[in-house]
Amino acid sequence: MFTGIVEEIGTVEAVEPGTDANGVVTDARLRVRGPLVTSDARPGDSIAVSGVCLTVTDLPGDGTFTADVMPETLRRTALGELGTGGRVNLERALAVGGRYGGHVVQGHVDGVGTVLSRTPGPRWDEVEIGLDPALARYVAEKGSITVSGVSLTVTRVGDDSFGVSLIPTTLAVTTLGSLAPGARVNLEVDVLAKYTERLLATAGSAGTAR
Repeated sequence: MFTGIVEEIGTVEAVEPGTDANGVVTDARLRVRGPLVTSDARPGDSIAVSGVCLTVTDLPGDGTFTADVMPETLRRTALGELGTGGRVNLERALAVGGRYGGHVVQGHVDGVGTVLSRTPGPRWDEVEIGLDPALARYVAEKGSITVSGVSLTVTRVGDDSFGVSLIPTTLAVTTLGSLAPGARVNLEVDVLAKYTERLLATAGSAGTAR
């Protein structure tokens, strides 16, 4: 589990695509530089890479780690668009007893959104992000959402978009500070919203059965 509080910006040092017999890319292996998140990491640990929970498979001891990205992850996230030199938000899994600064983040991306607009303010930026209308029903004003691994508070909700405000710290220490309109971002909605919907649907079905 994560909290959406980014610990450092990492750099993709290598992308090794896996292909099938027809040469179609099916999976990938990433090597990412992140001196802080690798300082106490071990093979098998989880690290969120721009909001995607990945398992550490190799630690050369030079401040980098390797992780495999499966076909399902490539389909559902924007990690497949990463290339050498790409910047990613990194967060280690929450340690028991650690500070809980964001919200419940699983690292299970629900969909990919697109930055629609960006409006600079005196010390912050207002950003509008488009998303699938089917996903928008889980987004609530003043609720939480994870954007490329960053826990943010929703300021506005539409049928197929939502707004967030990026404070100076977020602009400085995450990749969101450099996103331009058209950029694609990984989205994870609040898991509590999904469980609530499921429980209500189940309760409704039970009531109908009676």
